[in-house]
Amino acid sequence: MKTLVLPAVTLLVAACGGGHAESTGAADADNGLVDPARIDEVLGGYVARGDLIGVSALVYEDGREAYFGAFGQADREGKRPMRRDTLVQIFSMTKPITGVTLMTLYEQGLFDLDDPLSKYLSEFEGVKVYDGGEGDEARLRAPSRPPTIRDILRHTAGFGSDDSRYTNWAAERFRAIDPGNRDNTLEELTKKLAGLPLFYDPGTHWIYGISVDVQARLVEVLSGKPFETMMRERVLDPLGMTETQYVLRPDQRQRVSALYTRNPDGNFTRQPDDEALAFNRQDWPLKPGSSGLTSTLDDYMRFARMLGNGGELDGVRILKPETVRLMATDAMPATVVDRSWLPNKGRVGFGIDFAVRIAPPASQAEASGAVGEFFWDGAANTLFWVDPKNHLTAVLFLFYRPFGKLEIQKDFRDAVYYRDPLASALNKPPAGPGARRLSD
Repeated sequence: MKTLVLPAVTLLVAACGGGHAESTGAADADNGLVDPARIDEVLGGYVARGDLIGVSALVYEDGREAYFGAFGQADREGKRPMRRDTLVQIFSMTKPITGVTLMTLYEQGLFDLDDPLSKYLSEFEGVKVYDGGEGDEARLRAPSRPPTIRDILRHTAGFGSDDSRYTNWAAERFRAIDPGNRDNTLEELTKKLAGLPLFYDPGTHWIYGISVDVQARLVEVLSGKPFETMMRERVLDPLGMTETQYVLRPDQRQRVSALYTRNPDGNFTRQPDDEALAFNRQDWPLKPGSSGLTSTLDDYMRFARMLGNGGELDGVRILKPETVRLMATDAMPATVVDRSWLPNKGRVGFGIDFAVRIAPPASQAEASGAVGEFFWDGAANTLFWVDPKNHLTAVLFLFYRPFGKLEIQKDFRDAVYYRDPLASALNKPPAGPGARRLSD
């Protein structure tokens, strides 16, 4: 039996004026693979150094809680500590919930993955592909094949993006429809999208984004109910995810985190609440499948554990095990030669609204992870993953933008998979006779 002592950095965070530490770090790590003290060292260290305002994380292993920690503040100006029940904006971690909602209809036999999208959304009948040129000289042609439902599940339909790297006429047309306009319904959004040319032939490029809003609209057409209603009926309510929603309830508003911008000098600027929380404080017509939900650690962990359990949690089945395996299997065809920024996630492919790890980390520079894991993250640097090999699920909550300016996701992953509380927490291989990199 090993007795763990919380690292000094954790105590420092609790003692200093800007810090708060709440953790299960004294748990007995000998009962599993996860070492709570090591994760405390990493997360608490970020706050103690001033590299983060606040952070929290939850890890389950073999069906039990193996780690919880909350450090720093959820609202620096209001001096509200980061807590277990803090709500954060999960941004693109909404997408997997949308995918699960749609796949419950797949299990009913309401569509096949290779059905043309236009079979159910007629506005996409006859969609064209941009073939060069500008303005009146722009050229359009028929696609090599129509976009399918499988394409919208793996971001290969050829739909446009407002990514600044796209600067041609088709990209200008895409931005002109203002796809994030909160006054659009999903029906209005998809009809505007269908009136635009595809950027590429379906199945040839991975372009992240609006496909999941089309998934949400497909849920509406197939079910005859609003997407939000179906998401709640099929996923949120059965799992007891009572803290996950688009519109914050009055009793939740004092528990939601602020949203910060991390400046190049490392300092944080708070985004005005009227701007940062505008979507979540009002019931807008748009209920996007791609973003918009707020949630708590425990709520999102219930979703992750359901997936890790093969579609079931606490006696409630959401999906069949074979459907979860389908979602968590790399579906990227060899014809997709341009995968945009996806390779930045490591040696991964893409399934249905998840990245899927297809090979071990190539080096210490790549974040730890096990082959077969599936995961996704959010614009405010949130992260979750499901690791079937090690029977592990993890959720990391943050609330700053832009994405990826710190190595926090990698360092958290490394802390979960490196079994050595005495080694340095930051990007160093494990040391000592008992140290193992469990993802290798």
